[in-house]
Amino acid sequence: MEIIPHRYPFLLIDTIEELEPGVRALGKKCVSVNEPFFQGHFPGNPVMPGVLILEALAQVGAVAMLSQPDWKGRTAYFAGIDKARFRQKVVPGDVLFLETEIIKAKGPIGVGRAVARVNDKVAAQAELTFAIG
Repeated sequence: MEIIPHRYPFLLIDTIEELEPGVRALGKKCVSVNEPFFQGHFPGNPVMPGVLILEALAQVGAVAMLSQPDWKGRTAYFAGIDKARFRQKVVPGDVLFLETEIIKAKGPIGVGRAVARVNDKVAAQAELTFAIG
């Protein structure tokens, strides 16, 4: 919360487990049945929406970028999503590990390779483009 501006209910990471500023970050999200999106996605069969998994990965990437002194206090915005794949459902009780590695950065524009895992199995992956504003 010191690095990115997101707050409940849209802060989708619980902790940052590892951080290499400007290089990579690893975050964790303990997925609870009490998440507000489970009320409608889907009643009786709760599944974390894929777009929210991507948002959580983007937030971890934002921590990696915005932890650098040059970008302190700024906001990282989505500029693109490429090569997104969803490999397995994320459900209440899962612990989601979110890793984003910055693979390209030029000025305020960059790309992160992002992977979300549950029990060491890939749940989702994508290349996320961001713009720092």
